[in-house]
Amino acid sequence: MTKKVLLRKKYNDQYWRLLLSILFCLIYVNANSQGKYFGYSYLPVLPPNNGQIIQPGLAGTYTGIDDDVLIVAGGANFPDKLPWEGGIKTYYDDIFILKKKANDTVQWEIASTKMPYSAGYGGAISTIKGLLCFGGNTSNTTISNSWFIDYIPETGKVEINQGPDLPIPLTNFAFAQVDNTIYVAGGISDFGGASTSSFYRLSLEGDRANHWEILPSWDGDPRAFSVGVGQSNGLDNCFYLFSGRNIGPQGDWKVLGDAHVYNPSTKKWEIISDGADKEIKVMAGTAFPLGASTIIFPSGSDGNLAIEEMGIRKRIEHLESRLLSGDDVGTMLQLSKTKLTDLLNDHPGFGNKIYGFNTISHEFYEFDELSQTGQVTTTAVTWGRDIVVPTGEIRPGVRTPKILKIMINKDAKHLGIVDMLVIGLYFLTLAWMGYFFSKRQKSTEDYFKGGGRIPWWAAGLSIFGTALSAITFMAVPAKTFATDWSYFMLNMTIFLVAPIIVFWFIPFFRRLNVTTAYEFLESRFNLTIRLLGSLSFILFQIGRMGVVMFLPSIALNVVTGIDIYVCIFLMGVVSMIYTIYGGIEAVIWTDVVQVIVLLGGAILSLVLIVISIDGGISGILEMATANDKFNLIDLKLSLKQPTVWVMLLGGVFANITTYGSDQTMVQRYLTTKTQKEAQKSVWTNAILTIPATLIFFFAGTTLFAFFKNYPNQLNPTFENND
Repeated sequence: MTKKVLLRKKYNDQYWRLLLSILFCLIYVNANSQGKYFGYSYLPVLPPNNGQIIQPGLAGTYTGIDDDVLIVAGGANFPDKLPWEGGIKTYYDDIFILKKKANDTVQWEIASTKMPYSAGYGGAISTIKGLLCFGGNTSNTTISNSWFIDYIPETGKVEINQGPDLPIPLTNFAFAQVDNTIYVAGGISDFGGASTSSFYRLSLEGDRANHWEILPSWDGDPRAFSVGVGQSNGLDNCFYLFSGRNIGPQGDWKVLGDAHVYNPSTKKWEIISDGADKEIKVMAGTAFPLGASTIIFPSGSDGNLAIEEMGIRKRIEHLESRLLSGDDVGTMLQLSKTKLTDLLNDHPGFGNKIYGFNTISHEFYEFDELSQTGQVTTTAVTWGRDIVVPTGEIRPGVRTPKILKIMINKDAKHLGIVDMLVIGLYFLTLAWMGYFFSKRQKSTEDYFKGGGRIPWWAAGLSIFGTALSAITFMAVPAKTFATDWSYFMLNMTIFLVAPIIVFWFIPFFRRLNVTTAYEFLESRFNLTIRLLGSLSFILFQIGRMGVVMFLPSIALNVVTGIDIYVCIFLMGVVSMIYTIYGGIEAVIWTDVVQVIVLLGGAILSLVLIVISIDGGISGILEMATANDKFNLIDLKLSLKQPTVWVMLLGGVFANITTYGSDQTMVQRYLTTKTQKEAQKSVWTNAILTIPATLIFFFAGTTLFAFFKNYPNQLNPTFENND
């Protein structure tokens, strides 16, 4: 063999060895993981309070994290007897601290410092100043005070510092942190009194950090024992308020099944459910946000047995009043008391179902279940990567000292080996195209302009494919899924720009006979201006390609389990291989393949979703219309929202910049044989934009309909809607 042939053989061997290594990396992952999203275990049980021998558990504790230790403070229980046996409710001021040890174990300690009150049923939020505890009640009064429990890691001690008082004494309220603000809703102000419609907020930064603000309340019943949680609605971080108990002035009460959301950006409440068509009963429960748009309820009472208990108690009161009047109802009274005792003793607990709520679809659904009954009148807190639900009430009058730990499994579901092979073979195909076209590179003209061999339709598909990136494929449906069609008009501005490109820019660049768009800058001005233009293009593309590479890497990471940095590296290497070896000709033909794959995949997704939903397309349209998903044109005169004016103005200038001066576009204009073919390629891109935009926007709408029909199919651990 000649030296040239040997070098070619060595080059080919290295080329395919690299590609096969990439394929092996893709397949060599845990591709068959189909586990559960949650794992469950228990931390060491809560130790006894000072002066106690055993710990029966506490309800209404002030719970949170400070300097990576779990703090459980205050709370109440019945240490001797159950309440219907004459037991007296006891409140505590002890502060328990659960510390992580060097050997990955944890250990409880009781702080020598006490809380200012023996109290419970207030709120607690972790802040930079310590765990802020606010409100609650003692054995005979409701309190408005707040205080910081500040754990000092250097000494292992606890300090108590005063915080801003609530506007009124308040207990049994819902609370949550949204961004840097704490919200408090509902509760009871007078000890043993009625529910309120209180709604307050406390900023944790700036001038407002020292006092609570009074805000307008929701449009619904007053409530106590409700659940509050902060989560995104797909656009803004909001405060969500669920369920609760409306206690009247005379002590009568009803369980609430409604839900409301307060948006700090718009400063308005919205009714999610009035409780009639869709009940969300999680009274006295706890919740935590998960992922981009999910709220998880690990506990909560539906109130059914509580309503039965209240009915029996009313009957007992009625019979006792008759007995005092001389009626012979002693037997009936005794039977009613026995029935009440049996109901309480045989209470099965507050249920073991874990529920989920999606803040975009507004669907409330059964998510999982615990092996034991859930814990109410407690607070779920995030500790590291896990969720901790300490102690709490498991049935009326009965607490548990157990500390539930929920482990979040973000790698619960991955693709199978066959799927991985398909992805690997696709990567190999793209890389092979680079190898194939590398043999046609004979000159600079071939490498940068494809030798003028590119047909107009391929150039047009390549222009379209350059604009059709992962941003289109993932971010557009995600945005439409979370919001509506407000951004639709942005893509339609291509028809305002296409004539300018076709009749002005393309003839201009073709006459110059340049290789890059920036050669003109040197001939018109000087080398410095050309280099400045080239540098600005490169910097822009670095930023854009960062997003374009990151989005599909998110998808690959989620469905394969491969580290996201490895995904970026693999895609970058494959892209560089076929680009470096094959030149613009390989790039254009791989663009053609990828356009077919992207559009085909989107269309296939639409078909699969449509056939899975009752009513098909008409059912999807009806559901989307009912949820205002087709909002298209906003005529408000505002530059802060995606109004039609913002879309038109921004779209026109963005498209002129992209199609008129971006090297990725201009280079494709120069690959066709004639100017007329280059112009046809631009019109091809413009025409394809209409169906493509409809496909990807409708994909987001159909995803909304799908996950509204099948809410438990949405991975709740996704950290963004892309």
